[in-house]
Amino acid sequence: MQEKELIQKAAGRAGVRPAQAQAVIGLLAEGKTVPFIARYRKEATGELDEVQIKAVEDAHRYLAQLEERKEEVIRIISEQGKLDSELEKAIRAADVLQRVEDLYRPYQKKRKTRATAAKERGLEPLADLLLTDTKERPESLAIRFADAEKDVPDADAALAGARDIIAERISDDASVRDRIRNAIRRDGLIVTTRKKDAEDPKGVFEMYYEYEEPVRQIKPHRVLAVNRGEKTGVLKVSVAAPEERLTEDIRRSYVRHPGSPAAAEVAEAASDAFKRLLLPSIEREIRGELTEKAEEQAIRIFSENLKRLLLQPPMRGKTVLGVDPAYRTGCKLAVVSDTGRLLELGVIYPHTSSDTEGAKKKVLELLRKYPVSIIAIGNGTASRETEQFIADCLKETDGGASYVIVNEAGASVYSASEEARREFPDLQVEQRSAVSIARRLQDPLSELVKIEPKSVGVGQYQHDVSQKNLGEQLDFVVETAVNRVGVDVNTASASLLQHVSGLSRTVADNIVAARDELGRFSSRTQLKKVPRLGAKTYEQAIGFLRVPGAKNPLDATGVHPESYALAEEILQAAGLDKKEIGTAHASEALSRLDAKEVAAAAGAGEVTVRDIIETLSRPKRDPRDEFPQPLLRKEVLTLKDLKRGMEMEGTVRNVVDFGAFIDIGVGEDGLLHVTKMSTGRVRHPLDMMAPGDVVTVIIDDVDQEKGRISLTRLTPEQEEEKKKRDGERRRQPKERKRQAKKLTELEPGTQVKGRVRRLQPYGAFVDVGAEKDGLVHISKMAPVRVNDPGEIVQPGDTVAVWIESVDPAASKISLTMIDPAEKKGSGSRRG
Repeated sequence: MQEKELIQKAAGRAGVRPAQAQAVIGLLAEGKTVPFIARYRKEATGELDEVQIKAVEDAHRYLAQLEERKEEVIRIISEQGKLDSELEKAIRAADVLQRVEDLYRPYQKKRKTRATAAKERGLEPLADLLLTDTKERPESLAIRFADAEKDVPDADAALAGARDIIAERISDDASVRDRIRNAIRRDGLIVTTRKKDAEDPKGVFEMYYEYEEPVRQIKPHRVLAVNRGEKTGVLKVSVAAPEERLTEDIRRSYVRHPGSPAAAEVAEAASDAFKRLLLPSIEREIRGELTEKAEEQAIRIFSENLKRLLLQPPMRGKTVLGVDPAYRTGCKLAVVSDTGRLLELGVIYPHTSSDTEGAKKKVLELLRKYPVSIIAIGNGTASRETEQFIADCLKETDGGASYVIVNEAGASVYSASEEARREFPDLQVEQRSAVSIARRLQDPLSELVKIEPKSVGVGQYQHDVSQKNLGEQLDFVVETAVNRVGVDVNTASASLLQHVSGLSRTVADNIVAARDELGRFSSRTQLKKVPRLGAKTYEQAIGFLRVPGAKNPLDATGVHPESYALAEEILQAAGLDKKEIGTAHASEALSRLDAKEVAAAAGAGEVTVRDIIETLSRPKRDPRDEFPQPLLRKEVLTLKDLKRGMEMEGTVRNVVDFGAFIDIGVGEDGLLHVTKMSTGRVRHPLDMMAPGDVVTVIIDDVDQEKGRISLTRLTPEQEEEKKKRDGERRRQPKERKRQAKKLTELEPGTQVKGRVRRLQPYGAFVDVGAEKDGLVHISKMAPVRVNDPGEIVQPGDTVAVWIESVDPAASKISLTMIDPAEKKGSGSRRG
């Protein structure tokens, strides 16, 4: 495949225009990083963001690897002397790796099987005869192949070997595998049962003891739960398929002459092929597919949650008292200044000694000694008791301080790390944790980058997924967050700097060493002297490195040095001097500029000019400021205080497929189920909220014994209305049958609105108000190649479609989402 075609296909997979994909692939080939391309090459890419750029990169890599595999398979089959033009054409046309492997399967070197053993005994000619329209009885044919020396004592043994050969041939047939695979995707069931004598003392997998769900409907989190239950030895998992129907489908393909004497032998081989070879193999494939998609979803959720944690707004200008709760070893205290400097350490024992008053005295002493406005309490062991203790302490103050519970996941990992030892060589591990907890509140991004992203602990089943894939995606999320925010080169740690576009840990360490030697950087150009920070690295990194207070005010902004001349032209057009950047006057003057006119006058791109105007207008803009500040508290509630119907504010701690866990300040997070988030349909909880969000919820139910809290965002009236609407929706199929148009009333070429009812691998079924749902084939969903209908639509979506054809006799409606007028105008569809 030519590179141009490869890029066009990558564009289709990534959902961008071919020209955009071409630009991205070209820039990546030049060594440009994803953050750099997203921020400083918007003109070339058509303003693609980091996620879109990575999607193009991933799609291009997959397709390139697919092409490599095709060439390898073609070479191997050719060397066997078995490649014909039709097979080569089929291999080259394959658009997924699975199709390539299906086509290659008959030519693979096989381990010893019943079929290979039968071939070695010379029984393949007998198998060929049974598959032809032979008039001879199978026994008469088989006796000719009886040979005691070849371990074929009689006709029965010969026929058994021939059936084994036919069964493997059927199993290796790419078209048969494709049909069976699609049928099981469509009609198969995931079935789970509890293993005999399996131990599950907490009943973690109780709902799966006797459980089944259609393959096409099972949710990703349930796939991973089932996998975990199987791995721990509690569950037995299988895929149930419509065995008789699928076996009959195979028979129709291979028993070409049902009345022939050999038909029964071939039919028996077909049954054996399905039960012994096809079903176990395709079951593994189907479960592999489900697991792959479930892992992708789990990684996606973890990534979204991590992104929001990293982008939590910093608590600027606040002195914080960090508290690492514990029982026996005491609560470690750390007062951290508004610049992140450690001011004082302490330890108290409010939970294990009678000297509670002494512990309280120590806390109040620190609150009087330093301008502490917030107390950050880690949410680990003894957190609840420590929260109550701190709340009691605050009652004896003038009310100037509040407390907040901080997620301390990974704090212990950081505290024991080499980085923590370098920063605080004289501190104990627990003392470092208290400092980290305080700093997590002051600047979450700067502190969280010090630990491995997987240790943050937000998501679902993250320990059950590919750790390599998870690690790569989380590193991408961290890199994206750091570069979107930008880094103060005079205060950033090496841990933060290493995530800046183009920088390695070695270069980051060199920057810190150079800064220590200089005292501080006074300009961006000084960074050119840092060892191993060459011209290419400088170009990729410098726009994200800020130097507040630099002689050139542009060095403190997100404007890249390559655009300084253009930035000065823009300032001149606005009647401004560089020294005025950041003032209200400058923002107002810049807002009056017409980007299009300035771009034309400067001979620059409009997108670039618009971006620079925005940057100069708000040079200190921080994307984190768009998100809510942490929820501060002064008093403690308990589970017993909760009553159904109470309205409360809470902080989202974690988001999963089925809902969100919310800290409402009672020691146990409540579950807000996805069905309780809105009066309308919610596609995924992350569409509604993310970790760190402060939300208002209503107590729906409290289980005091199990410590479970159910939350809702719906009033009783809204709940009732939603139940009523859901009931009407369930009645719709019956009503639709009564009110539906007949197929003969539908006119081809007419545009109609419809609702997507269900997806299949080959397309989407859409309710267009007729007695049957119409099918939009996957090839008719967009003018570019679509690999998964879910990329374009989801069940419940309202879509505009055109009726392409109607076949009343077969009860079929063919639809298209491609405007026929556009199709005519373009001359041909892009592939």
